[in-house]
Amino acid sequence: MIKRSFFTLTKPGFSYDPLEPHLEKPESIPVPDNLILLLNEPVNHAKQSLIKKGDPVKKGEKLCLYSDSTEYVISPVSGSISDMDIFLDDLGNTSTYIVIKKDKNRDTISYNIEHNIASADQYLRTLPGAPPFKSLASKDNKINTIVITCTDTDLLETTSQYVASRFSTEIKQGAQILKKLTRVSRMCVTIPKGSKIKAGFETMQVFETSLKYPSNLPAMVLKDHLNIILPAGQTPEDVGVCFISAEAVCSLCKAYETKTANFEKHLTIIGKQGKKHRVTACIGTTIGKIFKTFNIQINDGDRIIIGGPMHGFATYTLNHPVQPDMNTIMIQDKAIISQVSDSACINCGKCVQICPANIPVNILVRYLEADQYEDAADKYDLESCMECGLCAYVCTAKIPLFQHIKLGKHELSTLRASSEELETANE
Repeated sequence: MIKRSFFTLTKPGFSYDPLEPHLEKPESIPVPDNLILLLNEPVNHAKQSLIKKGDPVKKGEKLCLYSDSTEYVISPVSGSISDMDIFLDDLGNTSTYIVIKKDKNRDTISYNIEHNIASADQYLRTLPGAPPFKSLASKDNKINTIVITCTDTDLLETTSQYVASRFSTEIKQGAQILKKLTRVSRMCVTIPKGSKIKAGFETMQVFETSLKYPSNLPAMVLKDHLNIILPAGQTPEDVGVCFISAEAVCSLCKAYETKTANFEKHLTIIGKQGKKHRVTACIGTTIGKIFKTFNIQINDGDRIIIGGPMHGFATYTLNHPVQPDMNTIMIQDKAIISQVSDSACINCGKCVQICPANIPVNILVRYLEADQYEDAADKYDLESCMECGLCAYVCTAKIPLFQHIKLGKHELSTLRASSEELETANE
């Protein structure tokens, strides 16, 4: 397999957005009567479910589908389960959505959280910011470095910078708790170069990241600040490094203070004219409720993007709920949406020139279009892609290169998992 070095990086001409100098208080979205939770496990009708439609729930209650389930969600309110059904994500992965109808009961479940990572993983995995406790608690990962990210990974995003600026005290306290839970030897924090955020993090190793995109992506932070080249097909956890968002660390601090989960998620809403709105909303709130607060009208043909413009994904419904890892929601008017094409590559070379990982994207995409996923990985570095989205942005032929690559990785993973299952069954 080809292993191209990140030391051949090009320098794309895109810059991250700085945090606005005067921070306004975010708009607080009232908790709606119905909340939608997404549980990362499909319904198996052959098994007896622990929860069903009509069941009462309390605020802070942990909800699992089955007795042997490892995935869970936490109810942000007291009420009852009014509906359960299948949810498909943008790659066709199946999960379960659970609708909680809120009632007037104010009972909240307190947690007996111990100061170890297994206890945190048992109760706090779905905190705002989506802390990676599952990875940190896994015996397969030998984490020796934790990087707290006070930087945003996509263009136009500023949520992480905002949280770091407003809640630096909580983040510092959360970092101490995190170090005690994990016993890692090295705690680091990323901040944008020239940012005033640095004043709050003297006790940790500070990485001042470049303002040029995509310097805040994990693979780039590893290379630029930890002198680690991420091998193709591996994750930062595979090389002993775990990235965690500033909001997740802040949420961890609050959880250990209150002995229960926090559900208030910070978000940036970007309207059709580019106007930004800072909001806080309860996890499970539908994005349609947020749009109504700002009188944002969604018309046929408009595009709703969860995340930023480079590697966000489009959602097809206003009922998509606020998730723990959701930082930005963009709305694009249909009149300004760039149309993608199924035309052939014209070999202009722009995608190759701009690729930070120096991947021959123009050849790679041909293999992906032909469903030759193993060859795409072995010969043309599919798994070296860091999913920055720059190739799709500059493509002259308007080919959705980023989507091809993301789907190709998913299909490759599925094929390999199927092969492993078959080998195990034949043993």
